[in-house]
Amino acid sequence: MNTSLHRRRHILSADFSSAKIDALLVTSPANWFYLAGFTGDSGGLVLERKGTTLITDGRFMVQGQAETSGLRIVQQKGSLFESIGRFLKDSRFRRVGFDPNQLTVKQLQVLRRAVGAGVRWIPALGMVEILRMRKGASELAQMRRAAILAGKVVQSAIELLKPGIREFEVGAEIEYQMRKRGASGPAFETIVAFGERAALPHARPTAKRLRKNELVVLDLGVILGHYCSDITRTVYVGRAPNRIRTWYQAVLEAQGAAIAAAKSGAACGDVDGAARQVLAGYRLDHLFVHSTGHGLGLEIHEDPRVARGQKKRLEPGNVITIEPGVYSAGVGGIRIEDDVVIHANRTEILTRAPRDLIEL
Repeated sequence: MNTSLHRRRHILSADFSSAKIDALLVTSPANWFYLAGFTGDSGGLVLERKGTTLITDGRFMVQGQAETSGLRIVQQKGSLFESIGRFLKDSRFRRVGFDPNQLTVKQLQVLRRAVGAGVRWIPALGMVEILRMRKGASELAQMRRAAILAGKVVQSAIELLKPGIREFEVGAEIEYQMRKRGASGPAFETIVAFGERAALPHARPTAKRLRKNELVVLDLGVILGHYCSDITRTVYVGRAPNRIRTWYQAVLEAQGAAIAAAKSGAACGDVDGAARQVLAGYRLDHLFVHSTGHGLGLEIHEDPRVARGQKKRLEPGNVITIEPGVYSAGVGGIRIEDDVVIHANRTEILTRAPRDLIEL
């Protein structure tokens, strides 16, 4: 039996008394993997104090048996949620927890009909995600590899930036390089933005061609061994004017201040505030239109959120992004992003690509 998976399930079930539930229904694929090692894309995991059951269809029975250990696998008959409901009814659970962020209204209706009136459905928001926030040593080792790979890919992409190349050409080469270097794919749709389009924080690659004297924002992440990385670099094609140099320095200093503030015990809102304070000193805070960062792991966006007003305190094992930026319509944008691990007595930056302004 995989001891780390068994331990996670044990820790989770130990919280059932305080949550006032007899069992927990898990319907998120990322959470299946975290708790059981199952990588199929259809199923439901039912955890109880005495054991765990995976309910899935015939396509994934052999896969489930090969990937998991220490749990029961049941093949569904009929629709998935009807099968889950019948299993819960036969198991005589009285109070079943579910995550309302992971279950649709329709799915819950099907479950209620299948189970009948004997079961109470108890919202159990984020029980698995709370565990996932604190990464163990093996998870951190995998995330280091994913971050290093992302850094190599972004540096290879910078070498492609010549006037005339199109955004989607760069995007395609980035994703090719990810897979060539061993990633299973991108953690999100790669962002490539030239010139004025760099003012769009989530710009997607288009047919726009790169011109001399333009900003370029490259934001990418890889999935390696199921774990995500996320990195952003901004370069200038040509000789950057003083305004762009000043803005870049402001963003770089803002990121440095946020990284310095990201210590065990620090409130996430204070980390965000450290970045904003630096930008305010440059009178650029009004151009910072998103939060400073987010949690990272099996999914590209996890808790904790590094945003204004967030009172959640950082803990050892948290992995977050630090990505301040400034964006001006008609000019472009500048963002610098790295992946950061919180340790008990230090902060570790996982991504390793240079952060100083690059002029091509």
